[in-house]
Amino acid sequence: MNLVNLESVSHAFGPKPLLADVSLGLEQGDRIGVVGRNGGGKTTLISIIAGTLKPDSGRVTHTRGLRVGTLSQRDQFDPDAAVKDIVLAGRAEHEWAGDAAIREILANLLADIDLAAPAGALSGGERRRTALARLLVEEHDLLILDEPTNHLDIEAIAWLAGHLVQRKSALLVVTHDRWFLDAVSTRTWEVVDGSVERYEGGYAAYVLAKAERARIAQAAEERRQNLMRKEIAWLRRGPPARTSKPKFRINAAEALIANEPPPRETVELLNFASARLGKTVADLEDVTLHAGGPGDGEGVGPLVLDHCTYQFGPGDRIGLIGVNGSGKSSVLRLLSGTVEPDSGRIVRGKTVRLAHLSQELAELDPARRVLETVEEIRKYVQVGKKEWSASQLLERLGFRGEAQWKVVGDLSGGERRRLQLLRLIMDEPNVLLLDEPTNDLDIETLTELEDLLDAWPGTLVVVSHDRYFLERVADRCVALLGDGKLSMLPGGVDEYLERRASGAALSARAASAASAPERAPQSRQDDQPAPAGGLSAKELRELQKELNRLERQIDKFGEREVKLHAEMAEAASDFERLAKLDAELREIAAQKEAAELEWMTVAERLEGQ
Repeated sequence: MNLVNLESVSHAFGPKPLLADVSLGLEQGDRIGVVGRNGGGKTTLISIIAGTLKPDSGRVTHTRGLRVGTLSQRDQFDPDAAVKDIVLAGRAEHEWAGDAAIREILANLLADIDLAAPAGALSGGERRRTALARLLVEEHDLLILDEPTNHLDIEAIAWLAGHLVQRKSALLVVTHDRWFLDAVSTRTWEVVDGSVERYEGGYAAYVLAKAERARIAQAAEERRQNLMRKEIAWLRRGPPARTSKPKFRINAAEALIANEPPPRETVELLNFASARLGKTVADLEDVTLHAGGPGDGEGVGPLVLDHCTYQFGPGDRIGLIGVNGSGKSSVLRLLSGTVEPDSGRIVRGKTVRLAHLSQELAELDPARRVLETVEEIRKYVQVGKKEWSASQLLERLGFRGEAQWKVVGDLSGGERRRLQLLRLIMDEPNVLLLDEPTNDLDIETLTELEDLLDAWPGTLVVVSHDRYFLERVADRCVALLGDGKLSMLPGGVDEYLERRASGAALSARAASAASAPERAPQSRQDDQPAPAGGLSAKELRELQKELNRLERQIDKFGEREVKLHAEMAEAASDFERLAKLDAELREIAAQKEAAELEWMTVAERLEGQ
């Protein structure tokens, strides 16, 4: 059944047309992901479909009695209203408590929020989850979600994707989270140059289909270019005074030249040469850290690291994972030197040139202009054999003409993010600490950033809830699971979600609260005081068990490697199978290396006792 129809819809803000003569329909059961550049018209399109914005021209029709639920980017609540009243809309406790679907929504989105708390006391992420829970509790024929994954951690995003797939309502979602698009979308709409291009499938299918369209368009363009060259050659052939050429052919050739498209405006990030790194980048030695510890000026908060020893080496590409509140940003601040550990020490390499992209972007002076903000880092930079000015680089990053003289305080979130990334990279660091670098970036900018980081030779530690981005730029994942350690995850995000589902991943605050009863007077042998080395008998046994488990895992990887080599020898003439076996061998080798590194960490702790 058709739910919404748009017929010849056009809309503009000022002189810029965002939608031009757009006609499309949305059917019952559709799950559509909307993509496009920031400012390209995505929010305008879904607002028109929702009925909250009237188009300049054209017609929008809804089926009779259509129930539309909308999640906007701004959550507006009465600051005095309780979370329970906002989400449950006055339902009696026995009514919602007896509904399994509502209990699931509350458990996955609001488990750490006091339902009696006033909305004015909520953080930005808590407000977002409250708005999402309120929407999902209701029944709708069509759900329209604008950036629903903002402020959600990886676990919540995975749950939301599964929940939306199971719902019967149609879905229209705008998001830059490509993993989420793949997980929920059956069709993709791209808003580009005032039109809406439609593709079947999620993000991966959209990329493939778009590449195929580009290939066909390139073939047509090559034919057009060949024709253009022939026509120009024909026009120039013969005496200059010759005027016997048919006028229609001259007009056709001029039309071909006139229609030559201008260079495509893309966001381009340049890969600067990095300074040399030595053997040491950052070694954590018996470090204990509390969130809001020394240097934060906020008092001592929950425990993040507890006598943790870990090495960040040259060329490491690490994705740091954990639930919201686990202390990921605190670890980045520790590595950057913004905060000091409560105990233990950090040994940093002498050649380290570190750059830290924080979530707040407080480093940018809101009163300064864009060009001045870049020139204070460096006015000129040598890229290859060519010298570039700050203005030229800004132009290549999308800040054209007068945009370079905009005040930083007037920039959008995405523009500020791009500006700060350029400033960081211009300073030629060899260690990058990125805290949620994908916030407010559109997909085009994300792919450019990923291309940059793919070729970047330094050490990278990135915190992000964008699963697609993490899997693209990081070679291995490390998690804060609430036990005060940095835990290797050979299985990446999937392994983290499995541990989280089993209750093995906590926030720093929850872990601190959970550990309080364990510190009560003990009577069992396991809880005897720690020996001089610092570990109790129970902790030593747990470490030995972990060491044995890792040894068995490494042996299994080694056996699989031997089998794969034998299978590759047998399939020497089958190139397709050989390629698959080679890919599996590489994956096994990477997992084995990660297990060996974790084994070494555990063994060093045992040897120190």
